[in-house]
Amino acid sequence: MNIRSLTILVLLALLGVFAVVNWGTFISPTELSLVFTRVEAPLGLIMLGFTALLTVVFLGYVMFVQMSALSASRKHSEELRHQRELADRAEASRFTELRQFLAGELEGLRKSQLDSEGRLRDELASTANSLAASIGELDERVERMAPTPPQRQP
Repeated sequence: MNIRSLTILVLLALLGVFAVVNWGTFISPTELSLVFTRVEAPLGLIMLGFTALLTVVFLGYVMFVQMSALSASRKHSEELRHQRELADRAEASRFTELRQFLAGELEGLRKSQLDSEGRLRDELASTANSLAASIGELDERVERMAPTPPQRQP
């Protein structure tokens, strides 16, 4: 219970004690003017009833404000939950898109690597053939220039 509520309760209790202590005065009839007519009634009791009525009205108003705040809080909470779900879905969607993009990029890199390997193999084979041809040509030149020694001849 906060300090305001406690203060109000103490004041209402003091008013109740005051009414009980002065009950005789509260119920003594007094002549009251109602602008057009005069009435004899207990002024203290009327004022006490008016105070009770105001207390009930203000308590009703406080309850209405509390219920409105609670309703708004629930509404905001539900909206926040909904927005959080939307954000989670959007984030999951972005992760899925990123995963698909990365998978596509990796596939492209694999194809590029395979193409590069194929070109490298072709170039290596071409270089090996060129090297074999050059060695064969050099071997022929050497044989033409220096005939094969007799012990090596068949």
